[in-house]
Parts: sequence; structure tokens; C-alpha cells
Amino acid sequence: MLDSLAGLRAEHAKLQEQLSDSAIHANPGMAKKLNRRYAELSAIVAAQDLVHQINDDLEAAKELAKEDASFAAELPVLEEQLGEASEKLRRMLIPRDESDGRDVIMEIKAGEGGAESALFAGDLLRMYLHYASSKGWKTEILDKTESDLGGVKDVQVAIKSNASDPAQGVWAHLKYEGGVHRVQRVPATETQGRIHTSAAGVLVFPEVDVPEEVEIAANDLRIDVYRSSGPGGQSVNTTDSAVRITHLPTGIVVAMQNEKSQLQNKEAAMRILRARILAAEQEAIEAEQSAARKSQVRTVDRSERIRTYNFPENRIADHRTGYKSYNLDQVMDGALEAVVLSCIQADEEARLKALGND
Repeated sequence: MLDSLAGLRAEHAKLQEQLSDSAIHANPGMAKKLNRRYAELSAIVAAQDLVHQINDDLEAAKELAKEDASFAAELPVLEEQLGEASEKLRRMLIPRDESDGRDVIMEIKAGEGGAESALFAGDLLRMYLHYASSKGWKTEILDKTESDLGGVKDVQVAIKSNASDPAQGVWAHLKYEGGVHRVQRVPATETQGRIHTSAAGVLVFPEVDVPEEVEIAANDLRIDVYRSSGPGGQSVNTTDSAVRITHLPTGIVVAMQNEKSQLQNKEAAMRILRARILAAEQEAIEAEQSAARKSQVRTVDRSERIRTYNFPENRIADHRTGYKSYNLDQVMDGALEAVVLSCIQADEEARLKALGND
């Protein structure tokens, strides 16, 4: 651990020097990336300094206690503080996901259940927008296709944070949301009061800081333009403003029609395309790593059901962590933090266990 901390402190000092160079800030993407790392290391340095300070106080109290018994009462308190500070430092040294500080692009798609699934997808969108607002994050709807009943067939939303600490990053919190979300409730279209089960899918991608991070050759793209369409398929635009981009090497397809400008739709589509390619590259790297190093939460197949929202019982349950609570009404209004923290804690425990097995 000491060798690791010495290396991190050296990196911290080097980053401090780099960030003092005005030339670095001429590249906003690079500056943001360096600031994230600097904030992460600053927290570790501060935690180590606190451990040293408490340890020094403890040693001093032990010496004084030899001459004055009244100082002995301080020893248990300092020992407890030292244990807590050391454990906090140990957890901060858990290898962190390099994308934790990134912003994200989230996609929500209606799945099994027809009209009810689209209504639930709309409810999920509202939940995430409210959660983002509670965290002080900014949101931007990139593209949305609504259903006839006011639900959402699919939507792409960018979620951004100004936090420099990666632990407070958008990806650090929302990366666990990818998967199938199941809902159990009486649909608005149900006339006999029967409970139906339907599902919606959520995909979350870390957003690329600067376009240069993901190299995309122009020859690798096929770009098609067409007219935007509304919920019933009717044309809502008289120009070919909608854009569909196909990345030929990977087969990834992104379609965008939210904006009236073809250029704006193309730019939004490229943002999503870069995020998807980055995510695919990261997954390929993770697949090559030892299974013992993979998070139990992160490696759940995204096609699997991750969470159930039971409206009759006002219950929400996360099937990966075992989290369960009966405040679904509040969660749907954005009170998602406790659910997210259960995933973060399960991830930390898995990473600690992997470190112990090394």
C-alpha cells in the first residue's frame, strides 16, 4: 500500500504542475480529464494525511499517558478514529472505473408490453430527470419518439455534471442502471383492474470528453437522411432533416430526428455513436481481464432483468443487490439515491474481495 501511495502522491504533484500550465486549458476536454484525476488523487492525499495526523496524535497521547493517566482516556477514541480513517483510505485505493467522472448518454426503450411499456418508459425518463435534478446535473433530450398515448417508444438523453470528483460523477452513479426494468401494475388501458407485467430497457454509455478520444474514419460511416415522423408514423417535417448513421466496422446504427436541422441531428447522432463505440471498446477490455477483477454488478448480462417496480405494493426491488424498499412512489419522483448506493456498495465489496484474492 505504501508503494502505491508514494506513486499516487508523485502523480498528484505532477498533475498539479500540469494544471498550472495555461496551455493545458486551451483543450477543455483534456483539462477536464486531468482535473478529474487530480480531484480523485487530492482526496486520497488528504485521506492519507489524516491517517498520519491521527497516528501522530495517538503516539503522542501514549507517551503523555505514561506520565499523566488522564491522557489514557484519549487512547480508545484516537484508536477508533485511526481505524475509521485507515478503512476510508483503503476503500479509496480500490481501483476505480476510469470512466466514473464522465458524463453519460442514457437510452430508454419500450419493450415487452406494448402501450403500457411505452408509458413505463416515459415514467423511467421522468424518474431519471428528477434524480438528475436532485443531484444538480444538467439534462438534454437528444432524441425522443413518443407513443400514441403519450408514452415513450425510445429516448436518448445526455446527463452532465460539473463535479470534478469522479466519485460524484454521473457515470459513477448511473452505470448500474443498464438492463431490463420490469413493472407490475394495472395499466391505464386495463378495464378490469388486472395487474400486468411489462418491461422497458435502459442503456447507459459514458460520453466521450473530446471527439479525438474515439477515432472514426469518414469511410467507416454510412449516412442516410430522411423525413422525421411522429407517433403514428405521419411526417412531421417537409425536409429530409432526420439522420441515420451506420458505423460499418461495428454495425452500430444511430438514428436522430429530434432537431429540425439535419446538421444538429448529425451532431447529436455522432455524440451517441462515439459513446457506444467507447462503451464497446471498454467492454472488450473488461472481457480480457480476469473474472476475479470484474464487478458482480457491472458484469450482469444487460439482457437480464435488474429491477422490479411493483406499484400495487409500492415496492421496488433490485435483483442484483437484494435491495428492497416500499417507497416506490418517492423513487418514481426521483428519490433513487438509496437504490443507486446499494449498487455502488455491492460493487465496492466485490472489488475489495478481488483485491484480497490477489
